[in-house]
Amino acid sequence: MSGEGESLNASAARFGSDDNQLLVGGHTLGDLAARVGQTPFYAYDRRLITQRVAELRDAIPASLHLHYAIKANPMPAVVQLLSGLTDGLDVASAAEMQVALDTGIAPELISFAGPGKTDTELAAAVAAGVIVNMESEGEMRRLAAIGDRQGRRPVVSIRVNPAFELKTSGMKMGGGPKPFGVDEERVPRMLAELAALDLDFRGFHIFGGSQNLRVEAIVESQRSTLELATRLAAHSPVPMRWLNIGGGLGIPYFPGEKPLDLAPIADNLSDLCERAARELPEATLVMELGRYLVAEAGIYVSEVVDRKESRGEVFLVTNGGLHHHLAASGNFGQVIRKNYPVCLGNRLVSPDTERVTVVGPLCTPLDILADKVTLPRAESGDLVVIFQSGAYGYSASPHLFLSHPVPAQVLV
Repeated sequence: MSGEGESLNASAARFGSDDNQLLVGGHTLGDLAARVGQTPFYAYDRRLITQRVAELRDAIPASLHLHYAIKANPMPAVVQLLSGLTDGLDVASAAEMQVALDTGIAPELISFAGPGKTDTELAAAVAAGVIVNMESEGEMRRLAAIGDRQGRRPVVSIRVNPAFELKTSGMKMGGGPKPFGVDEERVPRMLAELAALDLDFRGFHIFGGSQNLRVEAIVESQRSTLELATRLAAHSPVPMRWLNIGGGLGIPYFPGEKPLDLAPIADNLSDLCERAARELPEATLVMELGRYLVAEAGIYVSEVVDRKESRGEVFLVTNGGLHHHLAASGNFGQVIRKNYPVCLGNRLVSPDTERVTVVGPLCTPLDILADKVTLPRAESGDLVVIFQSGAYGYSASPHLFLSHPVPAQVLV
C-alpha cells in the first residue's frame, strides 16, 4: 500500500483483505476482476453503503427524513439499493428522475432540482407527480402553464439562494450571485405571485454547499437554514409542509483530512427538529446527502499495462485514467493536485516497494492517477485501486475523450 498515511489505511481497513488482496463485497480483487470480465471498472460495496446509512440513522433524529442525491452516483443498482434504505430521492435531470421512478418509490418522495430544466423535463415531472424545486420566477410560470395544459396541479417547492454560504465548503452552492435558486430577498414577492397560480406549494429547498469537513460550519449553516425558512414561511400562502435543508457532509480524501464527528451535528439536528416542530408544525424536514452515503464505498480499478523508467522516475501506465476518473486526476476542481488513497489491490503489502507515478493511456500530461506514491513493486497485470471513488467518478468523467473504452460498474 502507499505510505500516504491514515486516509489510505482507513480506506483499506474499511473494505478488509484476504490473501494479501483487497476484499470488495466479500470477493478478493482478483476474483472480482475475473467476474467483471474487464478492466478498468468501478465497484461499489453494498455492505458499506448499508452500514453508512445505518450509522447515520442511529445518529440523527428519527423525525428527520434522509434523502439520497442521485447525482453523486446514478448507477441504477445503487439507486435501487438506496431507495430502500432512505426516505426519498433527489434528482437533477429527467434521466435521473426516470431512474428514481423505476425504483418504485412514491413520486412525492422524489424532488427535482436544477437551474436549466427544459419544458420537456418540467412536463415529465408534472406528469409523474414529483416535487419540482423551482429555480426562478420564470420556471414557476412555465410550470403553471404546463399544469394548465395537462390538467394537473404541479407539486412544487422554491429553491432558495441564501445570503449566507456554507463556509469552507469544497463547492459553494449558495451565497452571493448564483445560478442556483431564487435569492432569498426575492422569495416573498415570488410567493405572492405563486398564491394566484394553481400550484401545490410544499416548501423550500435551501442548500449552501457540499464537501464540508468542519463541524462548526455545518452546524452554523443548518441553524441559519431553519431561521431563514421560518422567516420566509411567514410569506407563504399555505402552511409549509416540506423543508429540504441540504447536506454538505464531507468525506476525507487527502492526507491530514479527518472524518466528520457526527455527534455534534446530530445534537444540533435534534435541536432544529424540536424548533421546527414548534415553528413549522406541518413541515417534514429533509436532509439530502449524496457523496457522504456512497463515496467511501466505491473503488476504481485499472490494470498496469506497462512499467517504464524515465530519467530516474518509475511510471506505471494503466488502461484507466482521467477519462474514467476525472476527480482522481485532480482536474475536477482541485487547485493544487493531491492524491486520492491508492493501493495495489492484488498485492496490498510487500517488502519490495518503490516510489512510482501512476498514469493513464491518454496523450496528455494531465492523465495522472497518483503522483509519486509508494507501492509494492508492480508489473504488467497488477491492479491499481483508487479509493473514495463511489461518488462523482464514473458519471462525472469524460468517457469519450480520445475514444478509449468505457469502464464497467458493479455493485457487490
